Amino acid sequence: MESFLTSIGKFMKLIPDHRPKDLESIIRPKCQVIYFPIRFPDVSRFMPKHKAAHLQKMLSLKGNIGATPPVTLPFQQQQGSSENVLDGVESESAPGDAAQEHLGSSLMQESSLKACNSSDNSSSRHGDSKQNPCDIVSGVGDQQRPLHIVWPHRWEHDKDPESFFKVLMHLKDLGLDFHVSVLGETFTDVPDIFSESREALGSSVLHWGYLPSRDDYFHVLCTADVVISTAKHEFFGVAMLEAVYCGCYPLCPKDLVYPEIFPAEYLYSTPEQLSKRLQNFCKRPDIIRKHLYKGEMTPFSWAALHGKFRSLLTTEPREDL
Repeated sequence: MESFLTSIGKFMKLIPDHRPKDLESIIRPKCQVIYFPIRFPDVSRFMPKHKAAHLQKMLSLKGNIGATPPVTLPFQQQQGSSENVLDGVESESAPGDAAQEHLGSSLMQESSLKACNSSDNSSSRHGDSKQNPCDIVSGVGDQQRPLHIVWPHRWEHDKDPESFFKVLMHLKDLGLDFHVSVLGETFTDVPDIFSESREALGSSVLHWGYLPSRDDYFHVLCTADVVISTAKHEFFGVAMLEAVYCGCYPLCPKDLVYPEIFPAEYLYSTPEQLSKRLQNFCKRPDIIRKHLYKGEMTPFSWAALHGKFRSLLTTEPREDL
């Protein structure tokens, strides 16, 4: 909004005649930004047990439609210490948001197993899935399991897939182990970098392609560890917020709309910085899995925004509008 308002004067100078005076001061009182409202679904059935603390935090969002009441969550039966959770990664949980460890509840495991079995029957129908993400999460410790990176964006140049895949190939050249799921919709012209990278990444690929099933999509997000944006053009970024809601650690450019939405620790300035962060994460994926997101999700939910939209759309217009 600020960039729009402060650019009005420069734009009006380009007009040869009839330049309204004080246009910015006239328009400014009538302007406000209302975020795109996201309906965050109940993803508890897809959550692996190491994201239990995150799930509890998300379900506590005020007025979150469709969320299961926290009292029914099995992982509340057992809690663990969060000391030294994020040493060396510049991330510490807030005092009231200590990560819960050793959440081996049989009920949670049963829920995860059911989700895995459901995915077994559906994953082969959508996209080019290498393997079921649940095969990766089950039965393997957080330290041994490779970092799972997800890129859930349109397969177009404005999302800068070239930079993303360049970083991944650098990780591979360094001998670092990771998994990647490349989601997102494709259109008529798909950049060549996708087919080239698919072949080069080989067995590192967990899933490749668009997921028309909403459940399958959120299932992959819930099993991922880190969500990446390399966008050169972004007005909001619904996919990034959905991934964060599913427990992914976000890494976004320090540009566009991202600094307005995400705290500074989730932003990078250069591809080299992104690569360095991912190198550290690949070496210690268990640290990221214990991280609790420090930003706010409530301001972007439909539950929080629907009143503002209804008020705006039902208000009688003033005579000076």
